[in-house]
Amino acid sequence: MRLTTKGRFAVTAMIDLASRQGNGPVTLNGISERQSISLSYLEQLFGRLRRCSLVKSVRGPGGGYQLARDMDEITVTDIVLAVDEPLDATLCGGRANCNNTAQCMTHDLWSNLNRHMFDYLDSVTLGSLVGRPIYVASRVSEEEQAISPKMGQGQAQIQTRAV
Repeated sequence: MRLTTKGRFAVTAMIDLASRQGNGPVTLNGISERQSISLSYLEQLFGRLRRCSLVKSVRGPGGGYQLARDMDEITVTDIVLAVDEPLDATLCGGRANCNNTAQCMTHDLWSNLNRHMFDYLDSVTLGSLVGRPIYVASRVSEEEQAISPKMGQGQAQIQTRAV
């Protein structure tokens, strides 16, 4: 599986949308600002998500997007496939003609990986992702380094913190 920016951004945007469901429709402009995703890119993604009945649009003042189904009924696989992201680690697209017309030696390996990835992503719902702490990598300041005896001066260590 090669999950590209399209799939990653779609999942990120859907988590943002789902986490704000109780506050009415969510604007793409708001998602764009919060997640640093281009507004025009989000418009393309949400057009595809809407066609697959994962989101619905609300027009007019106070409009935006809402989930079309309960967040516990939408899986990561649903989102990724809705934006036409291939879930395939094989070079042949699963056709078993990797070596011209013959199957390559590693075809079964990549096919099994595809199945495991698909099964895993299909088991993760949007609802299970909403509300989890999000960890952000941040540089440790010199002040924090001076306080912590485990960190040497001038080291650029990375810490994670719940947001």
